[in-house]
Amino acid sequence: MRLMHAVPLIVACMWLAPAGLRAQQVAPLAPADQAVPTALAPFTGTYQVFRDDKPLGRATMRLVNTTGARWRIDLDILGTRGLAGIAGINIQQSTVFDVVGGQYRPVTQATVRHALFRTRKTTGIYDWGKGTARWTGDIKASRRGREIALQPGDMSGLLINLALVRDARPGATLRYRFVDDGRMRPHEYAASAETEGVRVGDIDYEARRIDRVQSGNDRTVVWVARDVPLPVRIHMKDGDDPALDLMLIQYQGATP
Repeated sequence: MRLMHAVPLIVACMWLAPAGLRAQQVAPLAPADQAVPTALAPFTGTYQVFRDDKPLGRATMRLVNTTGARWRIDLDILGTRGLAGIAGINIQQSTVFDVVGGQYRPVTQATVRHALFRTRKTTGIYDWGKGTARWTGDIKASRRGREIALQPGDMSGLLINLALVRDARPGATLRYRFVDDGRMRPHEYAASAETEGVRVGDIDYEARRIDRVQSGNDRTVVWVARDVPLPVRIHMKDGDDPALDLMLIQYQGATP
């Protein structure tokens, strides 16, 4: 079950408590045509994760300001239902990055995967001085030792999630270079001209749909809503694998 690389999200992948929580029912379906503010602000969001429309577990996406222009974004996915729960699947991703000229420039990236009695860890270093990125640890043999030449604007999958929220505009075409886990892939997304209603439990969002295009058999769709600092829904399908959906059920953090 490949939960990770699609969560630019992926996941990508890709996450109401009582007091203090802003699980907003985004003001009566307010339009999302206005640009999402580019300034970052810390947040924590919880997603319910579905696999082929069946509950699979929960995910938490968190943005933390470590100091000055340096930030860290985390995504933790925990399997709590079915085989994922029995296997104790827990996937943790993290990217440390700097904000440079309004761009999100990755510094380090780490992934830890727990399942049954096995743990796999990978760590990536983006060396902008040398202009290369390299991963170590339990990385796929074909990528071990590979150095990827960096270009301005290169991002990890988690940073692309942030960039989609930042860059969403009616009818926009968005292009990024995904550099993550020893891989480089060009990503292109098409934002819808109009917004559409997205219901997550009892919460209604008026959101802009953003589809990844020219992605072969893979499919990634992200929905972003005005004044919500993270995607309200992430849909992913890798080839013949079952579809995964991350649905935002709560979040907290000041609007940027």
